[in-house]
Amino acid sequence: MKRELNPEGIPIWRPIGPTPPPDCEAEQAATVIVGGGPVGLTMALELGRRGHSVVLLNRLDFVAAGSKAICFAKRTLDIWDRLGVAAPMVEKGVVWNIGKVFRGDNPAPIYQFDMLPVKHQKMPGFINLQQYHVEDFLIDACAALPNIELRWGHEVIGIEDNSGKTWLSVQTTQGRYSLAAEWVIACDGARSPIRNMMGLDFDGRVFEDNFLIADVRIKESLPAERWFWFDPPFNPGRSALLHKQPDDVWRLDFQLGWNIDRGDSIRSENVAKYVRGMLGEHVAFEEEWYSIYTFQCRRMARFVHGRVIFAGDSAHLVSPFGARGCNGGIADAANLGWKLDLILRNQAPASLLESYDYEAIVTADQNILNSSRSTDFMTPKSIMSSTFHDAVLDLAEEHAFARPWVNSGRLSTAVAYPASSLNTPDEPDAMWGGIAPGFPAVDGPLKHGWLLSGLGPGFTLLGRGDFAETCRGLPEDIRLLPVGDDNDVDGLISRRFDLHPGSAYLIRPDSYVAARWRRPSSKLVADALARAQGK
Repeated sequence: MKRELNPEGIPIWRPIGPTPPPDCEAEQAATVIVGGGPVGLTMALELGRRGHSVVLLNRLDFVAAGSKAICFAKRTLDIWDRLGVAAPMVEKGVVWNIGKVFRGDNPAPIYQFDMLPVKHQKMPGFINLQQYHVEDFLIDACAALPNIELRWGHEVIGIEDNSGKTWLSVQTTQGRYSLAAEWVIACDGARSPIRNMMGLDFDGRVFEDNFLIADVRIKESLPAERWFWFDPPFNPGRSALLHKQPDDVWRLDFQLGWNIDRGDSIRSENVAKYVRGMLGEHVAFEEEWYSIYTFQCRRMARFVHGRVIFAGDSAHLVSPFGARGCNGGIADAANLGWKLDLILRNQAPASLLESYDYEAIVTADQNILNSSRSTDFMTPKSIMSSTFHDAVLDLAEEHAFARPWVNSGRLSTAVAYPASSLNTPDEPDAMWGGIAPGFPAVDGPLKHGWLLSGLGPGFTLLGRGDFAETCRGLPEDIRLLPVGDDNDVDGLISRRFDLHPGSAYLIRPDSYVAARWRRPSSKLVADALARAQGK
């Protein structure tokens, strides 16, 4: 399906039109977000739903179509569910948990995996949903909040610090204006004009290989699973990937090699050879969008620079295998949102942002490590790496122990922060299973809902037993969530958290565990709360 292109050649999914500039040549705002992709829009919702005024500037005046993110992980869906937008995404998207890896012309997979090994959770392991649908849902949710102002066709062309504010020079089709912000959150993508204007570094690797994305519209009844091939007959010596999307759109991904003619590779007749090779010689399909991409694994040295904070692709880049790019950016937004909320309310010092810098970099480094290993395995560039690649695949066909070594893209999961300064260590003599401080809480069924849905927008004290003494003197905005025989379905939550009678967990607003006790007291909880708020 051929879509209308803007003058830069960007396909248009949803025209919106330019937002008129403000009446004054200079104005002020508490928080400005630059970039209206999934990360910027999620960031706006994080702050807007907490009552803060947000101005979001987006250079384009439309929602772009084309080959962008499609795979959204459970952690991302949990975040969006807390923000009230996951349900329509899951309903629209293609839900999947199973991935299969094939080799050569063998129709049987050499390896398969389950992205939701812990069952009985509200959200699935993954959904596939085109990014423009995701942005539609997020835009509508932002537009429903009067304290979020979305400005389309507003391009930031300058940035400087002056008098304790960050001043942005903004260009529109109707003129230029200045915007002074207390905080600027740069979610402006891989080429980040904000990062470039500030002269900040962006280091890492660019991998010498090219991949073809072919989004095609076909009528097929294949299962909703991730299928990956090593050395398939339709792309010998290389790799390929198949994903189902909504509306009869399928994503086909083919490794092409390094020295290619990029323009020639996306000509319809050349793409058709790959499509028919994968799906069958006589398959009828319609072109949705074709593009070529190259792997990059890069990040900034720091994500926090004074009152300018970077999130998503502006701060870090990874290869698309593993679906770690956009999912990592959504994790940034969830991590930053509650911390900036406390700072804006004067309930935490600005130094709390150092924990965002640390934790977001831990996430980025974990994603870069996994993406680099995936890329090195899929595209070996030395005799040694090729030998390892072939040996692992040979072993995996016959021996189960080798199958976890097959790396077709380790898929995105929540990253833990066991060394975060916000964690309170366990009591020295306490024996624990369950979930340690610095790890994300695991969902489970309650009698009237789900655990993660029952957590508060602030901190939550989750426990088993009588909270009366533990809660004496604690701030009123801490949500109390008792779990017991009357509401813990089949005792799953008690087992997952290793909750004995009297035990308790302090859970952060982004659903990470901050502390846990076998013998909680109001002082222990208050001290852990202060630590988790950077005080």
